[in-house]
Amino acid sequence: MKYFTLDEFDCPSHKGSGINMDSNFLAKLEEAREIAGVSFIITSGYRTKEHNEYVGGVPNSSHLIGVAADISVSGGADRYVILNSLIRAGFKRIGVAKTFIHCDTDDSKPNSVWTY
Repeated sequence: MKYFTLDEFDCPSHKGSGINMDSNFLAKLEEAREIAGVSFIITSGYRTKEHNEYVGGVPNSSHLIGVAADISVSGGADRYVILNSLIRAGFKRIGVAKTFIHCDTDDSKPNSVWTY
């Protein structure tokens, strides 16, 4: 990968777990990063079931199957650039929070944009 290393997607409770990330998801995220032209700081990638419960993730979280990531945002301009790049790269499931943007490619769930 050009912009990311797998360890950026490790679950904090399981070193090396970034290897569980889906390669198609990662390729799409790389494309979004290329479009954005700014760094993406991954705050959550792959999660174990235990860590997902600890952080209050939903039981069927896309993080559990390696097709989701949360990207840190520092403000409105940063949020716009990252959000725009995710949409242009083809992400169809995006959650927007004050300090991060969630994106996933979970085909078992409907296309959606939501806020936290």
